[in-house]
Amino acid sequence: MARKKSAEPQKILSRVLRIRLTDAAFLRLEKISKSSDCRTVGEAARKILSQEKITLFYKDITLNSAMEELALIRKELRAIGININQITKAFHSDKRVHSQAIQVAKVTQLYQQVEAKTATLLLIINRLAERWLPRS
Repeated sequence: MARKKSAEPQKILSRVLRIRLTDAAFLRLEKISKSSDCRTVGEAARKILSQEKITLFYKDITLNSAMEELALIRKELRAIGININQITKAFHSDKRVHSQAIQVAKVTQLYQQVEAKTATLLLIINRLAERWLPRS
């Protein structure tokens, strides 16, 4: 079965170009293709030859600790939310006044934990904003 006709025939890769590179040049192209939006070394070479934009992706390792801390806070807030939901369900199903008073105290304590985690979260966000957002 034949290939479908392209809607844009000028974008079909129809010409073959064979070149030889030194190991160093090939490694540079390979590094560009791995850290960019190019899927292959050939695509990186084509973009360079045609002077197209190549988007490079970098991982900032200085943000690792902040990201780990944010992930931990998210996990803790999720656990606190689950506890609050369980206490709320028990509150609505239990009609005893004494039991409800204990449950309200537990929810109050959990909300204080949420407040502390939110304060920590805001500190981290402020540090990141100072670093990455332009000052005006």
